[in-house]
Amino acid sequence: MEKQIIFEDDHIRAIHLPGTSATLVISFGDLITRAKGLSINAEKSLQKYNYAVIGIMPKQKSWFPASSMQALMQHLRPLLDQYQRVVAYGGSMGAYAAIKYSNVLGLQRVVAMVPQYSINPDEVDDRRYTDFFDPALHSGMRIEKQDTRAECEYIVIYDPYYAEDSENFNKIQEVLPQLHSLKLPYTGHDVIAVLANSALLHDFIERDYDETYFYQQMRAVKKNSKFYYRSVIARLLGTHNAALAKILKSRDLQLDGQFFDNQLKQQITRILLTNKRVDEQDLLKLGIQVNLPFEQASQLVDSTGNILVFNMITQKIEAYAREVVDINGKYIIALYVKNHGLAQVEINKEHYLICMNDRRVTKLFKRSDALSLDMNPIVVKKCEDFYVLSYKNLYLSSDADGNCSFQSESVQTTEKFQVN
Repeated sequence: MEKQIIFEDDHIRAIHLPGTSATLVISFGDLITRAKGLSINAEKSLQKYNYAVIGIMPKQKSWFPASSMQALMQHLRPLLDQYQRVVAYGGSMGAYAAIKYSNVLGLQRVVAMVPQYSINPDEVDDRRYTDFFDPALHSGMRIEKQDTRAECEYIVIYDPYYAEDSENFNKIQEVLPQLHSLKLPYTGHDVIAVLANSALLHDFIERDYDETYFYQQMRAVKKNSKFYYRSVIARLLGTHNAALAKILKSRDLQLDGQFFDNQLKQQITRILLTNKRVDEQDLLKLGIQVNLPFEQASQLVDSTGNILVFNMITQKIEAYAREVVDINGKYIIALYVKNHGLAQVEINKEHYLICMNDRRVTKLFKRSDALSLDMNPIVVKKCEDFYVLSYKNLYLSSDADGNCSFQSESVQTTEKFQVN
């Protein structure tokens, strides 16, 4: 018997996947794994063990409204009655639903990763999802005692250092003081991605609760998860910079170029360069490819003595200490300055214009190349005793940490640069 839809409305789609297991698994989708055809959340992992599954997939960002779940129950009850053991699994929005409807579903166990208590702005300080709160749909949506059952075992996995998820966990624990909690520090809301593992999911569904055993298995899984290292890097940079170097040297990450967002990539490369720990192998592990040679160039100095450069890794104008530029000149190239004109860098004996658009996307163009209509060169203006860089009516500022931005419409100390 193949998969089939057993219920559907404007908000959810329920799909039955037959299997030979004695346990029925109810797998709730989340914001990412919303309804798409007959796909079910964690389907591959569940099929590996031939589980019988009901996939309840959200069609909208509507947090499984009670009206939809009540309508589903009319179609779901005959299937539930065939099994003595029913387990629900989900993450985030799906984890919320697994707990919220545990009583009506008659569950024996709930495995909930980073669940919400509510998205009602009057009930939580967490504002990540409050835009999706609809009073017409979500009356009484918070998890309450009557939603749960004493016969059900609740396992909640979360990052205790992630404030938003910790708030939701604490509120759920007030309702369910008997729940089991498993903590996965420095993973943020990526707990679901970090622990994506078929054998671990099988243990969560079938194995008697054993905190020591579960922590051992979770540690083994996270050590092989690139999502875990992304979260750790994001959390520890700036306070434990040596951790990045250790991770890069000891792990074969081999990330793609889109793995880190631009802000995190800029922060990582700044710390690598400043701490003189960068090499091409490390950059490749982070999904960063830079193949341009180092060329000497003129140097503009900001008010703190840092050198103004174009960072080939982050594709941004930044400022670094002189010794950092001297060591990492292959990646951070001092701006070429000669009186008035356009901001340029010299690479392989050829000059490139530094151009930017209104979305702050910065690119290099050969002086002979045509510019797209949205791109404008950055202008260097020589004043009586200093230089300024401008984009339209905004002046470039450089702060004490070397972060540069076009925000000021006036020239103060942070907007003035000297030629070294």
